[in-house]
Amino acid sequence: MHIHILGICGTFMGGLAVLAKEAGHRVTGCDANVYPPMSTQLEAQGIELIQGFGPEQVALDPDLYVIGNVVSRGNPLVEEILNRSLPYVSGPQWIGEHILRDKWVLAVAGTHGKTTTSAMLAWILEDAGYAPGFLIGGVPMNFGVSARLAGPGAESDFFVIEADEYDTAFFDKRSKFVHYHAKTAVLNNLEYDHADIFPDLGAIETQFHHLVRTVPGIGRVIANANEPALDRVLQRGCWSERERFGDADGAAWRVREHADGGFDVLFNGDTAGTVRWELTGKHNRLNALAAIAAARHVGVPIAQAAEALGRFVSVKRRMEVRGVVGGVTVYDDFAHHPTAIATTVGGLRQKLGKDGRILAVLEPRSNTMKLGAMKDALPGSLVDADLVFGFGSEKALGWSLAAALAPMGATATAHEDIDAMVRAIVAQARPGDHVVVMSNGGFGGVHQKLLEALAR
Repeated sequence: MHIHILGICGTFMGGLAVLAKEAGHRVTGCDANVYPPMSTQLEAQGIELIQGFGPEQVALDPDLYVIGNVVSRGNPLVEEILNRSLPYVSGPQWIGEHILRDKWVLAVAGTHGKTTTSAMLAWILEDAGYAPGFLIGGVPMNFGVSARLAGPGAESDFFVIEADEYDTAFFDKRSKFVHYHAKTAVLNNLEYDHADIFPDLGAIETQFHHLVRTVPGIGRVIANANEPALDRVLQRGCWSERERFGDADGAAWRVREHADGGFDVLFNGDTAGTVRWELTGKHNRLNALAAIAAARHVGVPIAQAAEALGRFVSVKRRMEVRGVVGGVTVYDDFAHHPTAIATTVGGLRQKLGKDGRILAVLEPRSNTMKLGAMKDALPGSLVDADLVFGFGSEKALGWSLAAALAPMGATATAHEDIDAMVRAIVAQARPGDHVVVMSNGGFGGVHQKLLEALAR
C-alpha cells in the first residue's frame, strides 16, 4: 500500500511513518515545516518528503491519505482530497487498523508522565525479552528511536503506545486513544489541559471513559488512586480487571522510599521488588509503579521489572543534562503545564536538598498556556526555584507574563528577548547552580546559548 501522510513531521505522524515503512508500505508525506531533525530522520528511512500542502500532490496517486490532526479544513490538499472523493483516514485509526489490530496493546494515558511511563514500560518488556514494538512521543534513551514495530530481527505480540487524549483529526473529534483497542490501559493522572479543544475537565473525563469502554473484559485498567478525576471516570463503568497505584485508600501498588532515592515496590502490602536508580521525584516513582503493574499483566515478575528500571536511562528532554560549565548544570525538560513544572522543579529540589540553587527558565508555549488558562498557577508551580526567568511577549501570549509572575517578587523576571535573558541568567549563575530549562518547543536554542555564554 502507498500512503501519503499529511502533517508527517509531527512526533506522532513521524512515528507512524516509520512504522508503516517497517511494515512494508510505500510512504510519502508532506508538512508545512519540513526541516531537521525530523526531515533527516524520515529521509534516512527512504521516505519522500514534500514541503507544503499543494493540491498537485494528488498526482502521487496513493492508495490512501493519512491525515494528521494539525491539518484542518481550508488546507488546499485536504480540499482537493475532499472534492475528488479520494480515500482518507486519520493517523490513529490507521495505526489501530494496520499496526495494532493483532497486538497485545499496552496504552499509557494521562495528563502527565505518558512519555516517561511508556518508555519505562517498553524498557521493562525489552529487558525481559519481549522485544516490544512501541510508539512514544519522545526518544527513550535506552532505544534511541521513538517508534519501531518490534526488536531488531524479532517479531513481537506486544506493543506499547503513548495514548494521547488530544483529538484525532478535523473529521474525528474523539481522543486519539479510542482507536488503539488497549488490552492493558494505564491511567496515570487526569486534570484540566488542552484548553483549545476541551471546555472543562468533565469533557476530558468523558473521553477517558470512552477509552475505558474499549478495554476488553480480559483486559486490565491500571489507575492512579490519588486522582479524584480518575475515580469519577471509573465510576461511570468499567468492565475490565482493575488495579490501583499510589498512596490513597484502595491502592494495591505502593512505594516505600529509601534515603538514596530508590524505593521498594509494595504489592498488596508485601515487598515485591526494589528499584535503585537516579531519577528524582514522586511523579517518577508513580510512573514506575504504573509501568511495573502493566508489565506484570503480560507476565513480567515484579522483582524483575523493578530490577530492570535500575538500567532505565529516561527520555530525551525529561531532565536531560545538556551540559555542565563552570560547575553550572543545564537541563532540558519538556514541562509546560503548571503541575509538570511543579513536579520537575520539586523533584530536583528533593534530590538537592539545600545543596544547590535552582534557576528555572520557562517558556509558556502550549496552546493551553497561550490561552491563559493556567497563568495564575505559575507562581505556585515554581516555589521550589530560587530564581525564575520567564520568556514570552504579551503580543505572542495574549497576556502579560510579567504580571503573572509578579506575586513572586524579585525572585522572578520576564523577558521578551532570548539573548538578553541568557545574559541575565549568566549574570546570576554561580558554581553549584542547576539551570532547568522548561518548554515543549525548541525555545530558540536557549540551552546551547546558555552553555556557550557560561563558557565565555
